[in-house]
Amino acid sequence: MRMTRSGGVWLWLLLPVAAWAEDGPEVPPVEEERRPRDEAWRNLLRVEATTLAFLPHAGVGADEGFLQVEPTLILDGGEDFGLNLGTPVRLRLWGGGGAAGFVRREDWDSLSDFGQVVRGLKLGSNDAPVGVWFGALESYSLLSAHLVRRYSNRSNPDYHPAGGFLTGTLGPLYTQAFASDVLGARLMGAEIALDLEHVLFGQPRAQGRYTLAFSAVHDWGKAGGRAPPVTLAHLDATAVVVVRPGFEAHLLAGWGGRPGAGGAWGAVVGAGADAVTPTLDMRLRLEVRRQHGGFRQGFFGPDYELARFNAAGLEGVPLEEAHFPDGYSTYGEAEVGWDAVRYGGLSKHLKLSLGAEVFSWGRFDMDGRVAVQLFARSVEVALKGLGVGMGQPGARYLGAAEVRWRFLGGKFYAMGTGGTLLFPTPEGMLRPGAFASVGLGVDNAR
Repeated sequence: MRMTRSGGVWLWLLLPVAAWAEDGPEVPPVEEERRPRDEAWRNLLRVEATTLAFLPHAGVGADEGFLQVEPTLILDGGEDFGLNLGTPVRLRLWGGGGAAGFVRREDWDSLSDFGQVVRGLKLGSNDAPVGVWFGALESYSLLSAHLVRRYSNRSNPDYHPAGGFLTGTLGPLYTQAFASDVLGARLMGAEIALDLEHVLFGQPRAQGRYTLAFSAVHDWGKAGGRAPPVTLAHLDATAVVVVRPGFEAHLLAGWGGRPGAGGAWGAVVGAGADAVTPTLDMRLRLEVRRQHGGFRQGFFGPDYELARFNAAGLEGVPLEEAHFPDGYSTYGEAEVGWDAVRYGGLSKHLKLSLGAEVFSWGRFDMDGRVAVQLFARSVEVALKGLGVGMGQPGARYLGAAEVRWRFLGGKFYAMGTGGTLLFPTPEGMLRPGAFASVGLGVDNAR
């Protein structure tokens, strides 16, 4: 069973393709080109200049327009070091009222917002006993992922923290600890996995075949807007039952709860499979879950940075206080990537990520993203969507899209993005809005 390591996250940062406007949902990019692994140092320099408009929705809010300039510098020092610096600077063109500044104030009004300058810093490789990574967390899952799954720390348009996680291996123990905001008191947690085969029979040929893991996560709720604190814990057991060249299948079971909250517990059983070939990288998971007393698996999910102020539904309360019915659910997840696979005579490069959960009492949650490159990788299209509480009153929907076209040998590109947003207000409500952006960029990716 593959575990999330810092190297995998850094790979996404080095792929020099479309970066979504940070106020919109982030879509993992698709690799533009494979560079020789024996190069000691690689770099990417990029500058984008776009117009960005925040638009009112449902008659709420005001129209604002900006000139957005976004420089990027990436240094890749191989397996053990990587650095990605850059952030959009938004210069006001119209709207905002007389008190609005020339630079968008909401992007820099807290210490946490300064973390957005560091998009990625990697120290250590997958094979090192200790690895550290800092930057934006997009679709982040904490190992077994029964507490933190597909979480984004940038889904609040006015909150731009740098998160981070540390991985470590010591004998039969593998640990990952993370923080959603390294400059503020927010979401923090860790998971410790024990390799049972190592403990019982000594050093195994392949680590992580049979593991017992414990995870705990706490949200202090004191950065990016105040919200009620919450703590969850989970115990997991995993067994890899099929091992073939390029393929693994595993079974899992777990139980979790909310410390200090009597009767709040949940259980899960499931199976997963991983497949890796020269052109395919695929991970699949299917689970059956039981929720009771307000606990649920995936509590810290893709909607959490909004739901911690106002959960989906008609109650209008934070997620920690919202009523969550007892019941069962079925959860499925797929992460699929194709590289240079031909369909209908066209060479396509595709990355697909999808998670969906169906509850026994009539609710349906889903989030997904897809990015594809066409026509010798000169055209890129990326889509993302999120639906929470579908099938119930007060369901929440978000979506975004981006198109990017490279020309003049690939050094220059034109881009357009657009989508919907939800802005948390001081009263704890979510104000609907939208964004649209068009512009040009130049880099040395090709």
